[in-house]
Amino acid sequence: MKLPFRKSTAAKASLTFAAALSAAALLLPAAATAQSAEFAGKTIEFVIPFGVGGGSDTWARFNAPFLSKYLPGNPIVVVKNVPGGGSITGSNRFAASAKPNGLEVLGTSASTQFPFLLGDTRVQYDYKDWQVVMAAPTGGVTYVSSSLGVKSVKDLAKLKNKRLVFASQGATSLDLVPLLGYRLLGLDVHHVFGMKSRGEGRLAFERGEATIDHQTTSAYLKSSLPLVKEGKAVPLFSWGVTDDNGNIVRDPTFPDLPHIGEAIQIVTGKPPSGGEWEAFKSFLIAGFPAQKLLVLPKATPQPIVEAYRNAVRKMKQDPEYQAGKEEALGGYEQVTDKAAESLYREGTTLAPHARSWVRHHLEKNYNAKF
Repeated sequence: MKLPFRKSTAAKASLTFAAALSAAALLLPAAATAQSAEFAGKTIEFVIPFGVGGGSDTWARFNAPFLSKYLPGNPIVVVKNVPGGGSITGSNRFAASAKPNGLEVLGTSASTQFPFLLGDTRVQYDYKDWQVVMAAPTGGVTYVSSSLGVKSVKDLAKLKNKRLVFASQGATSLDLVPLLGYRLLGLDVHHVFGMKSRGEGRLAFERGEATIDHQTTSAYLKSSLPLVKEGKAVPLFSWGVTDDNGNIVRDPTFPDLPHIGEAIQIVTGKPPSGGEWEAFKSFLIAGFPAQKLLVLPKATPQPIVEAYRNAVRKMKQDPEYQAGKEEALGGYEQVTDKAAESLYREGTTLAPHARSWVRHHLEKNYNAKF
């Protein structure tokens, strides 16, 4: 009678031991994952698919020391510039080789979003394969030459029969936003391509070669606002920002200027709607409210993603960050968590019919190639 009892006890002990092993096996990945969010002694590459000295490079070099300060273990964060193909080269390389261990992050910009949205054949990356850590918005203002006799956006009807000239970097660059936006306003604009920068476009405006221009907020405040104060330029509208629900609202930097949606309503008498507006809005968000994105590979363990997001939360409270963000970020607040996810989704998603319409429009009217 004792033998069966011993067998039963042994069986129970075996089952208990097996259960313990199973529980331990379940705990091991979690423990390992938690440890992987510790970066002491590590070096993190902050990949920027642009050259040194540009806006994205400046943005990365502003943020890198704060990420180093607030990530667990205070790793060294170095900016690695991988230029080429208007950011496509470096982004392709990151997509192909970055490991989901938190030791490589990628900073994308509108120049990265636009080719993806347009279905450029050179693009080998997919935003669905990444997850966002932080989004950095910016704004911008459109203005015209005071020689046109326009005092505000309410006077745009005076320009209906006038051909305006815009000095553009290219039909598929960030200048795609004004290209589509001016069309929605019913303006007759001749886009002269080939400008190496928006600064070069502004100089063409100053020389009188262009009669309409737009600049991002920092450039506008620094170089275009003096033209307004001198009476040489008249601001019409801002591109606006988005609220928590993805609606376009007035830019707090320019509260007295209508945003592009309001400008269209002023000119046409009705709020913007329809497929062309929705296509434009996707590029608008990708170009301004979600202009810069900090991403990790999608397979990155959640504790690592959370470590990065927590670092962003902490750095935004840092007095040194607060003191420098006006100059480095144009006064716009970088966001993380749900706000960043919303901008990420809006700025990297385009309905197939909208993509087809924009591609056809650019191919037919501007000889664009994809």
